[in-house]
Amino acid sequence: MTRTILITGAGGVGKTTVAAAMGVKVARSGLRTLVVTVDPARRLATALGVEELGNEPQPHADEPDLWAAMLDAKASWRAVAMRHADPEVAARLADNEFFRAASEHFPASQAYAAADQAATFVQAMAWDLVIVDTPPSGGGIDFFAAPAQMADLVGGRLLRWLTGGPIPGRRALYKFAARPVLRIADSVLGSDLLERVAEFLLDLRTTYDGVAQRGREIERVLSSASIFVVTTSDPAPIREAIKFYRDLPGLASSPTSVIFNRILPDEWAEAVAPPGTSPALEANLARWSAETLRQRDSREEFSSRYGAHIATIPWSPHPPTDLDGLAGLVEEASRLPWAEVGIS
Repeated sequence: MTRTILITGAGGVGKTTVAAAMGVKVARSGLRTLVVTVDPARRLATALGVEELGNEPQPHADEPDLWAAMLDAKASWRAVAMRHADPEVAARLADNEFFRAASEHFPASQAYAAADQAATFVQAMAWDLVIVDTPPSGGGIDFFAAPAQMADLVGGRLLRWLTGGPIPGRRALYKFAARPVLRIADSVLGSDLLERVAEFLLDLRTTYDGVAQRGREIERVLSSASIFVVTTSDPAPIREAIKFYRDLPGLASSPTSVIFNRILPDEWAEAVAPPGTSPALEANLARWSAETLRQRDSREEFSSRYGAHIATIPWSPHPPTDLDGLAGLVEEASRLPWAEVGIS
């Protein structure tokens, strides 16, 4: 059975680095591990020390049990069309500019494509563990909501109203009645815009049954996953982490852990300037002490309010630049639930 770990949270908190670090650590324990990112900045490739990542998992040259992939939302969304529509319809959809615009600019479509491909990797059962670095849109919530949102999009009231009754009958009516009218209107506009829009909506509607069924499969994979929310002690990322306890019920299981990244050492809270210290250095020590106390208070408040398991990763003046550095990052972490990632 393949375990699934979802690393989520706000952007800029170190999610990609944490996902890569956990992947290296688990792979070195002897488990076949795939780390997947949807990060367009390609930071996972940099963190793992590989030149390029693509839509297909690639084995790491120096780690025999480690694979990595970066999901291409456009390519994944094209695969969705090919899977859920007849070949002729799928080809039209994939070549339609409105379909391409939706895949590039509609957040739910990108999140759905990412969740679909991630679920495919899990269901392949080719790895012991699949770690997914989820997209940061909506603080990561969009990734979990996307299957239901996509089903609503292609089968919702608006699209049904625009395309009318059952698709086979509506397609014939469009061909013999509406299409000639649209062509006349397009001739006035000087383009075939209206006809292309109508064709796109009808084609999109045909994918509903497949998208809805696949959405339920994706939701089952997500509901069985362990979820790690990565945050820092800063107010904005904490607000994003709170969303998982406010909005996630009903979409997936509650987070396994909240990982506070870049945590200052507790002993800095008691730092005392030695006699003869300059006023500037003394003031600087006081600021670091106050910041350490603020971080600790933030973690304790989060834990008491939401009953969350809190893990921490210490602050480092230099980000990891190689595989040993990545592994060391999580080896220094406190209270990470390694049993959830398959390490006893």
